[in-house]
Amino acid sequence: MSTTTIRLPQDLKERIAKAAERTGKTTHSFILEAIAEKAELEEQREDFDAEADARFKRIAASGETIAWSDMRQYLSDRVSGKDVARPVANKKRG
Repeated sequence: MSTTTIRLPQDLKERIAKAAERTGKTTHSFILEAIAEKAELEEQREDFDAEADARFKRIAASGETIAWSDMRQYLSDRVSGKDVARPVANKKRG
């Protein structure tokens, strides 16, 4: 384990101390957990962006999409518990 020094504004330091106390954690463990959660969120965002880029490239290459109205109806039916077939992708018009 390595050591990193961070300088916190006094008001933030007090907020962290109070939050740590409420959760029954030390200030140190609270800060470590917060940093780990932030790193996890950024990793998830990176994965999400990469997946979105890959999907867009597939759409651009194939020209096939599903109309939002069709997808919305499909999702609504699924949430309602209906057994429905997935909508079929079609070539973009125009």
